[in-house]
Amino acid sequence: MIVTEKLEGIRRRQEEILLELQSPETQNDTRRFAALLREQAQLTPITDAYEAWRQADATEAESRELLAEETDPEMREMLREERKAAEAEKEELEGKLRILLLPKDPDDERNVIVELRAGAGGDEAALFAAELYRMYVHYAERHSWKCEMLSVNESGLGGFKECTFSITGTGVYSRLKYESGTHRVQRVPETESGGRIHTSTATVAIMPEAEEVDVELDPKDYKFDVFRASGNGGQCVNTTDSAVRLTHFPTGIVISCQDEKSQIKNKAKALKVLRARLYDLKTREMNEKRADLRRSQVGTGDRSEKIRTYNFPQGRVTDHRIHLTLHKIEAILDGELDEVIDALTAEDQAKKLSAGSGTEER
Repeated sequence: MIVTEKLEGIRRRQEEILLELQSPETQNDTRRFAALLREQAQLTPITDAYEAWRQADATEAESRELLAEETDPEMREMLREERKAAEAEKEELEGKLRILLLPKDPDDERNVIVELRAGAGGDEAALFAAELYRMYVHYAERHSWKCEMLSVNESGLGGFKECTFSITGTGVYSRLKYESGTHRVQRVPETESGGRIHTSTATVAIMPEAEEVDVELDPKDYKFDVFRASGNGGQCVNTTDSAVRLTHFPTGIVISCQDEKSQIKNKAKALKVLRARLYDLKTREMNEKRADLRRSQVGTGDRSEKIRTYNFPQGRVTDHRIHLTLHKIEAILDGELDEVIDALTAEDQAKKLSAGSGTEER
């Protein structure tokens, strides 16, 4: 059964939001208007499912009443089928509502900062990190999200030793938060003349992007150093002191940005990454369980600390957390990640439901 009292409260809240959205005062307050629209978008799936459940509940009750009075065999059979269909629909909707009523991660609707680092495996690990970057860019394109490179340190063969980029869009963190961890690749490198399979790793860190109001930055706590950019970047990249290095004294965090020709733009990007890292630290301090989870996911990049394996000889991708294996490695590396992410989301929801985080019986 479902908690109808809680659902009725949600339905009333949505009615209040609709009324407030129509008021001239709210329409003139852009920040308040946007906040109400976001809240409405979060409540609508719940109220839609609840309304469907109410209709199915009414149909079931009506069928039972008519069945008790009906004597015609054909009509009784029709009413029984109608009652069974309503019961099945109610059961399906109750399961959906239990999931919809699970506590939401407050960061789910945020944009993200993604950090990729080559782990064990030298140049091959850097090449794999670059492939993971392209995988996430293609996944973002499929969801009409926007990617922006913030910082990259390339290897000699075109791989990424380190790479930091942002992804902006609707519900980005809710989809990508399960990607944090060590990713392992098994394949024969192009530079391997003997045809031996090599194992390399790259680490992925997904951090919710922080707003200025989330993290207060005192200019006394950090400093910028400027230097001449190096590496690929087109004309003029090496002719001006546009690259910046941001050092945050309290935490020791150091961030370098040289992707833009403008020193001002590079400083803005470095501050964006710093806010994301500090917000992540702040969140982990508030929630020790999440801290333990993230440490186990990100790890050190060692081959043994893996969440997912990309095996080219077998054409498979295996997520070790949920024991899911898909023989579609090329499609996944091309950004078709939804099947993996949907399975991880479902597993997370199932664990929360089994732990009693969902609705209680009325």
